[in-house]
Amino acid sequence: MARILKSKELNNTKLATNYGGWMYCDKCNENIGYLCYSTYDRLELKYKCCCGSTGNVLLDFEDSKIGKQCKNELIIIKNRYCCPKDKNPLITILDKKVLNYEMKITCKNCENIYAKVK
Repeated sequence: MARILKSKELNNTKLATNYGGWMYCDKCNENIGYLCYSTYDRLELKYKCCCGSTGNVLLDFEDSKIGKQCKNELIIIKNRYCCPKDKNPLITILDKKVLNYEMKITCKNCENIYAKVK
């Protein structure tokens, strides 16, 4: 079942599909990561691409839950950031394509908000 977006803000960023899939820098068209379609509820991402461009993404859905702040770290499984509770993949950020980033992502299943800064 397709989800209905409540907020979608993409600055200097393109998504392969409406709310998931491969993410690209608008300036250089390089792939900066992959956003899993069905496992996240909300994403806030700010990044600086290796080409010098800065971009940001805000995505959430009409059926998104508020989410709970947590201090747990995302775990990495096969280069994907995953929820430590259910091991579901949430997002991949290609570190070799971005200089730095700040991210908050909410897991759809456990409703925890995970933060990551690089």
